[in-house]
Amino acid sequence: MSPLAVFTRLSKCLPLAPVLAALVVGGCNEMSAQPAPPVRPVLVAAVHYEPEIPNRSFVGTVRPRIESDLGFRVAGKVSMRLVDVGARVVAGQPLATLDEVDLRLQAEQAEAEQRAATGVLAQARAAEARATDLKQRGWSTQAQLDQANASADEARARFNRAERAVELTKNSLSYATLVADEPGVVTATLIEPGQVVAAGQGAIRVARLAEKETVVAIPETLLPRAQSGEARVSIWSQPDKQYIAKLRELAPSADPSTRTYLAKFSMPDAGDEVQLGMTATLTLSDAAGEHVARLPLSALFNQGQGPCVYAVETTTGTISLKHVAVKGYESEDVLITDGIKEGAKIVALGVQKLDPSQRVRIVSSLSF
Repeated sequence: MSPLAVFTRLSKCLPLAPVLAALVVGGCNEMSAQPAPPVRPVLVAAVHYEPEIPNRSFVGTVRPRIESDLGFRVAGKVSMRLVDVGARVVAGQPLATLDEVDLRLQAEQAEAEQRAATGVLAQARAAEARATDLKQRGWSTQAQLDQANASADEARARFNRAERAVELTKNSLSYATLVADEPGVVTATLIEPGQVVAAGQGAIRVARLAEKETVVAIPETLLPRAQSGEARVSIWSQPDKQYIAKLRELAPSADPSTRTYLAKFSMPDAGDEVQLGMTATLTLSDAAGEHVARLPLSALFNQGQGPCVYAVETTTGTISLKHVAVKGYESEDVLITDGIKEGAKIVALGVQKLDPSQRVRIVSSLSF
């Protein structure tokens, strides 16, 4: 090729070089100026661990463990009733009294019998001593000595009987005053002044405040949990406070009408704020059961590396894959035992369209 032809060809190509360079630089600028991926709105669910078997609650009533009908130990006519329903009593406090006229007469009669027995005993002892002395001297027979000894023994027995009678009448006189044997509160008054009562008849009902319990009706399907599970009691007037409860008594047979079993749970740490008759809620939980988190099936993500979920950082909007341990599957939920913390937010829908490098925006949340 001639030099002229080479020059002509180069002159035709040189003007194209700046154009090509400009096109290359413009393409790089367009690639560097591409916008960031858009923030994807997601629906999230909060992780909450709870027993696999849900807790069961029952409505009950606060009752005293011991509630006794106190009565007079002797018969008589009621003279005074010293307490009313709701009164707080202490040990030894008088609750009611009987008319003591007849009881005092019986006590005076017993004391008179004792004085008479004392005189007879002294005379019998003197006769016994004289008979013994005469027998030793040979001036009396054995029969006379035996008779004196028998008379002295009878006098001693009569004196002992009179002493016991005096003690009994004193006790009967003290029984004319009905006293509280333990601290408690009066829940019922069954007598009024002027009423004639028999010995042992219920007069004043006192509930002891030392121990309180919650009485509930348990269905037969939950008897094993009532016997081995954990129980807690909350009072309707203070729903935020819970008390530890222990099963104290369980009925051996079901109620014929409700087919439930009466259970009594003691409340050892209940204070004065827990009043008798209050409405309580008893909650039974399975202590041996495993705690699981119920999440929607749509939150589970698996690309051959095991089950995972997308955890959302609420402050920055970033997401990350978390491997989780699956306990089982239900119709709409998956049971998670480990791998994600309590209270964490996880993506509930559309996990197959997410990428860990993406940012998300929470638009709503679900509770499970």
